Amino acid sequence: MRRLRTEWPLHFLLLPGVLVTLAYHYGPTLGIVMAFQKFQPILGFFKSKWVGMRNFEYVFHLPGFEQVLWNTLIISFFKILFGLAIPLALALLLNEVRKTWFQRLIQTSVFLPFFLSWTVLGGVLFEIFTLRGPVNGLLSSIGVDPIMFMGSNGWFRGILVGSDVWKGMGYNMIIFLAAIVGINPSLYEAAEVDGAGKWKQMLHITLPGMMPIIILLSTLSIGNILNAGFEQILLLYNPVVYRGSDVIDTFVYRLGLFDRQYGPAAAVGLFKSGISLLLVSLSYFMAYRFSRYRIF
Repeated sequence: MRRLRTEWPLHFLLLPGVLVTLAYHYGPTLGIVMAFQKFQPILGFFKSKWVGMRNFEYVFHLPGFEQVLWNTLIISFFKILFGLAIPLALALLLNEVRKTWFQRLIQTSVFLPFFLSWTVLGGVLFEIFTLRGPVNGLLSSIGVDPIMFMGSNGWFRGILVGSDVWKGMGYNMIIFLAAIVGINPSLYEAAEVDGAGKWKQMLHITLPGMMPIIILLSTLSIGNILNAGFEQILLLYNPVVYRGSDVIDTFVYRLGLFDRQYGPAAAVGLFKSGISLLLVSLSYFMAYRFSRYRIF
């Protein structure tokens, strides 16, 4: 009680953040009830007809739902895989650069796209991969017919994964470089005395020293397996590539706002949230199990 009397100004400073969190993070969860109703905005939550699990049955039997779920898993898996592997390789290579100015130049160049929004990057990608863009210009110069990259299900997933990795690899690279800096330099000195070259030092010192952070990032990524990147896909996709790029978030967006099927859209969102909760719990358990990571 005595601490509360002396620290009440600090608690008061937290009040705006707590109110915003309650209003925008916990308040909307009341809308979960729509998943079990034939919701009509004019009637509201209290007067809309209760339908139980019918919305879930309806959604799970929709012709495109299985493809949407499959797209989400494929896109998320490859984003996570390459989003960790490529920054790891860059960090290992950059660690061997001895010119400080060149190292900083590469770090800045790779990290820069992370600060740009998908609105900006989306426009850049459209200009690059359009029929008259530089990529098709290069293909035409070697005798290859132009390709509709943004209108092809075969190419569009690769563009989604590649652009996401390009945007975020600078952030993960910095994390891996920080892990490398934390390795004891005396281990490298001892390895040099024993005749180990750079390759063996990387295999037997750098990678084992980075393994806790690699395991941590990998396990925490499991919780995001159903988050394929709503903003990115919404800005880049079109009806032509729905079959290969429509994910759960965009499916809910169209089902709820365009088709005005609020109950089924809420059911899909609740389904995703439930699976994500299980995956996040599993990922934190695995992070604690393998790298002793704890939230508090």
